[in-house]
Amino acid sequence: MRFDVSSTALLSRLQSISKVIASKNSLPILDSFLFNLEGNKLTMTASDSETRLVTSVDVMNAQGSGVFAVSAKILLEPLKELPEQPLTFDVNDDNLEIFIHFQNGKYNFIGQKGDTYPQQKPLGQNVVSILVDAQTLLNGISRSIFATADDELRPVMNGIYFDIHPDNLTFVASDGHKLVRLRNLSVKSSEKASFILPKKPANLLKAVLAKESEMVTIKFDDNNAYINCTNFEMVCRLIEGRFPNYNSVIPQNNPHKVIIDRLSFLNALKRVSVFSNPASSLVKLQLKENQMKVSAQDIDFSTAAEELIACQFTGVELSIGFKATYLIEILNNINSTEVVVELADPSRAGLIIPAENEENEDLLMLLMPMMLND
Repeated sequence: MRFDVSSTALLSRLQSISKVIASKNSLPILDSFLFNLEGNKLTMTASDSETRLVTSVDVMNAQGSGVFAVSAKILLEPLKELPEQPLTFDVNDDNLEIFIHFQNGKYNFIGQKGDTYPQQKPLGQNVVSILVDAQTLLNGISRSIFATADDELRPVMNGIYFDIHPDNLTFVASDGHKLVRLRNLSVKSSEKASFILPKKPANLLKAVLAKESEMVTIKFDDNNAYINCTNFEMVCRLIEGRFPNYNSVIPQNNPHKVIIDRLSFLNALKRVSVFSNPASSLVKLQLKENQMKVSAQDIDFSTAAEELIACQFTGVELSIGFKATYLIEILNNINSTEVVVELADPSRAGLIIPAENEENEDLLMLLMPMMLND
């Protein structure tokens, strides 16, 4: 086998799929990239046995065809240091000795047999398919992934729940303390279905989708999902189990509504939270007529801080405590200029929603309160 390929084109594709490779693999061959040469197309695969990323690059002057595997470390490290130039791969089909010739040198190493690389199982009978715009999918994953859990006892919480309806796609994530529900009304489906995408493939998709602009096809059954976009295909194992009824935990009819500038609120929280107890990160919000006081204290070190922020609020005075780090994360994942904070009482969850939703979007963030000492 022999072919020529651009060094930067090869490197960018390999770097994109290399993130899937685990630091410790159950099979040694999963430390390698799988290459498949057919005509003038070189297909590359990386996998950790649960998730698989496939991409391809055009090559020139191809001779022969076949499958071989190469250690990811051997390829990536030297390619990072090479300037843009054509590379010539010369692969001995018998002993898999590989020469890479470039402008002023060559690399030489032994590849591995590609037929020992694990093959992907096809989808089962009950396959559901939906089409989603790449940026819609990226937005849904980016806005919700921060709220996923790391809970060995409840694995269903460790991913993003895709709740598919005929007239919308809802992204949901929760760790029991905070919850994100992002409903996108532009995605249509012929049937009602759902799946839970694990955190690792969700993070990989974030990186891949940033450079995509076309439609993405998602096909899935009870166990696996195939996600196809222009330059990549991802196959991943889904989290099995039933996601909790997320709508039942969202409090309705909250009598206290605060409209506040998001950045003013966010920056005040960042400053004040420095003075909170590091173990709890508790900040206290005190609401009076058109005014919010944000305060924190650490009794152990005799530190305290408070700031006043103008807001739109009328009604009885109210004090509620939240974990500052969670509240900051939520505000960082809302894009609108102003946010609406809806509260019922100090013991019930607060809702943080954009004052103006983006087109075809309905975003809601929920945060459980913390008990105040006084």
